[in-house]
Amino acid sequence: MKKSYTTNLYVALTHYPVVNKNGDVIASAVTNLDLHDISRVAKTYGVRLFFVVTPLEDQQTLVEKLVSHWVTGFGSSYNPKRREAMELVRIKNSLDEVIDDIRQNGGKTPKTVVTSAKRGSRNISFGKFREMLSSGNPYVLIFGTGWGLAQNFVVEADYVLDPVTGSTDYNHLSVRSAAAIILDRLFGTYT
Repeated sequence: MKKSYTTNLYVALTHYPVVNKNGDVIASAVTNLDLHDISRVAKTYGVRLFFVVTPLEDQQTLVEKLVSHWVTGFGSSYNPKRREAMELVRIKNSLDEVIDDIRQNGGKTPKTVVTSAKRGSRNISFGKFREMLSSGNPYVLIFGTGWGLAQNFVVEADYVLDPVTGSTDYNHLSVRSAAAIILDRLFGTYT
């Protein structure tokens, strides 16, 4: 029997600090599609919780409204499968709040693993991250919105995951596509 979640992987979709196409640090807007698609892929691959990180109160209110529609409102009976996925969503102001929540509810401080479309000297491979996950220790896999996580945020992370690359030099996936590919590379089963 398959378990309902992995015991050690959390996902955080970060809306601040991220950069825009000009490289300016900004707070990006929450996207409805990101919430639905990432929560569904997180549920499919057994992620424990999906944190939406934004310091903007109006964006937090929007997330609360969307999630409540699918978890306790009409959407919960209209589409129970969507409810199951959206039940994973938690809203936090910052990554520090995410880490505190995991520590308080799991007993250990998680290691942070950021994603980036850029390759660097600190990158770890998907295989290495799979090995790390098998230890049972908690990890937070952090995705950035906009044009990616701000560099000072990346530098503070424990690890940087290799970028998703395709068969061309084009590399500008939506965050929800990148999340699906990465979780499949980490947990997918193939015959």
